Amino acid sequence: MTDYQSLKSGTDIRGDALGEKAVLTNEVALCIGGAFITWLSERTGKHPGALTVAIGRDSRLTGPALLAACAEGMARTGAQVWDYGMCTTPAMYMSLLTEGFKADASIMVTASHHPYYRNGLKFFLPEGGVSATDISMILSIAASTAPVDCPHPAVQKRDFLPVYRQQLMDRMRRGLDTDVACPLLGLHVVVDAGNGAGGFYEEMLREMGAWTEGSQFLEPDGHFPNHIPNPENEQAMAAISQAVVRVGADLGVIFDADCDRAAIVDAAGREINRNRLIALISAILLDKEPGATIVTDSVTSSGLAQFITEWGGVHYRYKRGYRNVIDEAVRLNAAGIDCPLAIETSGHAALRENHFLDDGMYLVTVLIVEAMRLKQEGKELSSLLDGLREPVESVELRLNITAPDFREAGRTVIERVMDHASYETDWHIAPDNREGVRINFDLDDGLQNGWFLLRLSVHDPVLPLNVESDVPGGVRTMLSKLLSVLDGIEDIDISPIRAYLSKN
Repeated sequence: MTDYQSLKSGTDIRGDALGEKAVLTNEVALCIGGAFITWLSERTGKHPGALTVAIGRDSRLTGPALLAACAEGMARTGAQVWDYGMCTTPAMYMSLLTEGFKADASIMVTASHHPYYRNGLKFFLPEGGVSATDISMILSIAASTAPVDCPHPAVQKRDFLPVYRQQLMDRMRRGLDTDVACPLLGLHVVVDAGNGAGGFYEEMLREMGAWTEGSQFLEPDGHFPNHIPNPENEQAMAAISQAVVRVGADLGVIFDADCDRAAIVDAAGREINRNRLIALISAILLDKEPGATIVTDSVTSSGLAQFITEWGGVHYRYKRGYRNVIDEAVRLNAAGIDCPLAIETSGHAALRENHFLDDGMYLVTVLIVEAMRLKQEGKELSSLLDGLREPVESVELRLNITAPDFREAGRTVIERVMDHASYETDWHIAPDNREGVRINFDLDDGLQNGWFLLRLSVHDPVLPLNVESDVPGGVRTMLSKLLSVLDGIEDIDISPIRAYLSKN
């Protein structure tokens, strides 16, 4: 019997969909489709027969079958279902706001950057993504309600991706203040779609006049045979970097499988992801909106905070999780605080001008506009990163929690570290500590030139530990101090700290 609640992953549904351990089967997707309509009917007050839902998928092997099953489950309730086929996650949301395509909700079949054998479902309403509580309710309905089997409307195939593509092209022309057919003439951009759903972006750039020689892995292939479609993956970033250098391009862009995340590399093949990506888009926005607040997740560097301040902005660290940073940015704007951007180091970036939708292609489009403008001035896009102080050393360790109640055990550890910091004069609790415990250190007679952040994972029984130092040997110093506090605590595996210290 399927444990439906085990499929919950934050605000998404995810699980193995291929192989002997498959839990997200076609039958399960059928039940979830019907359950979603039941939930949506209760939420909107509309009869199922009056509802319309759009559904799309990325390139995963199980995508076509899961889409068909979920669509069938929805159609059996009497709802009208539009099948958009191959699409991107941001496009599935934008369809709800686009004339002629305004359904009551939409679903994206994707597992983002996860391995090929996994898949999942993302749900959208016109006001945004559904909450974690909503996901639990949908799964509860799916577990307790058998799908109906009666005459129903046929699923209707429609094509929204060309409309979304045109929206991106319109944004480029607005950004460059031109209506010429080929505004990107003279710009050389390499696109790496990772065999996901984003290969059409290369064709769009060519239509806009860009030179795209060197672009790679554009064809959808659910095996992801060339590299993991993940802008944080070392192999993926190396692949796009090498391609850019090989053909002498101005920049390269890379997407994850469903294109809600992205990263770029500059002409020298230097990766611009994580803190660099945040700094780059922040500089572009702050140049137009000085004084604005930039919301990021909690693991961003002290150098990034300094960079944003020097560009005239306010750096606002918040909790990990792209929905967390987006929701906080929306809240700040509602409170009268000018906040044009919510962005995670993972590459999830949501701009106010784009409905606070985390859209990797929209982000890249804004960056390409700026790259074109700067090239016309004889400059490179990466010149905006001048002055970004980057750490000399950095490491992320993951401390597994073995206690049955891992959340309570994790909170106990964080409280112990917080208590220790309260009486140690060289441990400074960060004033913007909003998740876990972030401690600043004064290393080698400097001032707050090192830090660590210990927090509880959003989903897993793990305490991620991020450590950065602006001086050589600083990470070792801070980990040694932390080890003395954690040593002897049961149910927490601190061997990753010992392993790091033994090698460094």
